[in-house]
Amino acid sequence: MFWPMLAIALGFAGLAVLGVLAVKVFVEAQRLAGQVAATTQRINRAAEDLERAATAVADTGEALRQQNAAS
Repeated sequence: MFWPMLAIALGFAGLAVLGVLAVKVFVEAQRLAGQVAATTQRINRAAEDLERAATAVADTGEALRQQNAAS
C-alpha cells in the first residue's frame, strides 16, 4: 500500500510543479508582449520622425536647386 500512495503523491507533486512553471511562463510571456508593444510604438514614432526629417531635407534641397537655377 505504501508504493501506490507514494506514486500518487509524486504524481501530484509533479503536476503541482508543472502548474507553477506554467504560471511563470504565462507571466513572462505577458511581460514580453508588453515590451514588444512598447518597442513597436517607439519604432513607429522614430519612423514618423525620420519621415518628417526627410521631408524637410527634401524641401530644403528643392529650394536650393531652385535658387541655383535662378542664379
